[in-house]
Amino acid sequence: MMNDAEIQIQFPKPGTWQEFSLTAIYQDAGGYRPPARYTADDIPAEQAPAMQAVVAALVGLGEDWQAVQVWARLNESLLDAQPSAVETVDLTVEAVNSQGGRRIFTARDYPEFTVASPAAVEFFMFFTTNQ
Repeated sequence: MMNDAEIQIQFPKPGTWQEFSLTAIYQDAGGYRPPARYTADDIPAEQAPAMQAVVAALVGLGEDWQAVQVWARLNESLLDAQPSAVETVDLTVEAVNSQGGRRIFTARDYPEFTVASPAAVEFFMFFTTNQ
């Protein structure tokens, strides 16, 4: 099930993962829907483990690079252990380093940014469908 929805996550203090704003961008049945914004306090408890999985992938960047913004999109991916395509959440990460450098990291270059857990897909759908 492909769609054009995305989730944007901004980290105002790179490396401080518990402080973020999450913006869900998607269309509802009537067409355009204004973006829905959430803070860490707004994330329902049952969705917290999936958000932690996203943060775990970001921590893998290492100390040189810290995420400032993440775009999450639903995708279908062929994974080694699966006989057919499965729904995944693909992350695109904008990160900065201490020298002022800025770089984009994608799932194409960093396989850990393809999150195949059902909880990640459920998290994405939770924020990008009518509730």
